[in-house]
Amino acid sequence: MKAKLTALLLVLVTALGCLTGCDYVSANDETPLSASAATPPVTTAQTGNMTAPKYVFLFIGDGMSYPQIQSTADYLGALEDEDYFMAQPSLDDNQGAILDGPSYLNFMNFDVAGSAVTYDSNSFAPDSASTATSIATGYKTYSGSINVDETGSIAYETISEKLHEQKGYSVGVISSVNLNHATPAAFYAHQASRSSYYEIGLELIDSGFEYFAGGGLLSPEGDGTQSSLYSLAERAGYTVAMTQAEAETITAEDGKVILIDEYLADGDAMAYELDRTEDMWALSDYVEKGIEILSQDEDGFFMMCEGGKIDWACHANDAASTIHDTKALADAVQVAIDFAAEHPEETLILVTGDHETGGMTIGFAGTDYDTYLTLLESQTISFAKFDSDFVANYKEKKTPFEHVLWDIEKLFGLKTEGEEGDKLVLTDYEVELLRAAYEKSINGTQTSEYDQEELVLYGTYEPLSVTITHIINNKSGISFTSYSHTGLPVAVLAQGVNAEVFGGYYDNTEIFDKLAAMLGVQ
Repeated sequence: MKAKLTALLLVLVTALGCLTGCDYVSANDETPLSASAATPPVTTAQTGNMTAPKYVFLFIGDGMSYPQIQSTADYLGALEDEDYFMAQPSLDDNQGAILDGPSYLNFMNFDVAGSAVTYDSNSFAPDSASTATSIATGYKTYSGSINVDETGSIAYETISEKLHEQKGYSVGVISSVNLNHATPAAFYAHQASRSSYYEIGLELIDSGFEYFAGGGLLSPEGDGTQSSLYSLAERAGYTVAMTQAEAETITAEDGKVILIDEYLADGDAMAYELDRTEDMWALSDYVEKGIEILSQDEDGFFMMCEGGKIDWACHANDAASTIHDTKALADAVQVAIDFAAEHPEETLILVTGDHETGGMTIGFAGTDYDTYLTLLESQTISFAKFDSDFVANYKEKKTPFEHVLWDIEKLFGLKTEGEEGDKLVLTDYEVELLRAAYEKSINGTQTSEYDQEELVLYGTYEPLSVTITHIINNKSGISFTSYSHTGLPVAVLAQGVNAEVFGGYYDNTEIFDKLAAMLGVQ
């Protein structure tokens, strides 16, 4: 116990020293540390003489834990069940149809299911930077740090870098959010702050990885005076495609490529799946293109694909968008499953999350033991698109509340009048919640005399939008406890070569340990 306390004090003292002027350099304060400065001991993965998989897929649902997976499966099952509403008798009346149950997502049927604990060096409710660092390197660090220790002075080499350098694997990094956002960055960058977007972008280019695809780069020109990251990438030999038509023509003959989605939405990320139209590429299309490019390498490949907008939707407590983006991740996984069917003795597929977001759960106090998940089908737009396309217009034109209610009915199905038993009809209480949120959004009117109540009601989101999603969530039987991350464990689902080692309940750092041991990297 004394030794543990001493070690903890040493970490705290070092960290405090870093806060007063620590640079990202080695102990002699002269030479920056390389990515390979530290390598964790591989002791937890008992892999024996296992054959290394030639093709490794790692799918990360950002913010995705058991609630996101199960709510998506239950929602899809409810849509397929013609007797869904009849199958929900009260506890005092067990007469009714039999509930068919969830429609299992493809990765829920994987051969091996494990669970990973997600805490980081300073929180039981960690962030994406630190948790992705644990998965990518086998090390814990502070929230906000990417592949460096708690002092910011020691860099950790990632599983993707090791495979690229030591085994000659081609590497692909895909994300529905920005390619220099925390989770994708954790597979190639090493920064004390996840907000160092330009520096992360430079590391993306320096990585030499063969395939990047998804959302646009944040701060592509740094402080506004620096060279564009896209131009620097082209100078470094990357083919940069900014349109879907260009992406469609890309082949392995083009060498290293960066594909940026043409239809960027909020925050220069890919659109929410709920807002995506049939003519727009989905996450699965980028996985398919990645396989086309990376599979030409005889040494094999490693692909990390992030469903990043699951997290963003959960932050905003938008259950419908969460479910649709979780389904989009499953569609991307299906591309890997189809590939594995052709290479069954050479492929490993992992599906996990970095942490849970929003404290999402199936069940709401106002619906007792019942759920009405099919109500979520009435929502046809994400909170973010509603903000940009509608709320912004309301603010400019001071649109009357009655007219706003028309849009709410059209886009979310919530109405002030309807037939008896229509669960989408708003109660007087819910109408007043919407009116208060409307006044707050459009006129800046304080909803409550207590700032704490305002924060609980709306978080940092548009009051009108988040109130709408809260109401339809709750009517369906879904609720959230937070606008932030939580400390829930995440699923680790595995299929293919050596999948069996991922069973059990363990720390998220062991995902790296198990991969490193079976793949034979140091």
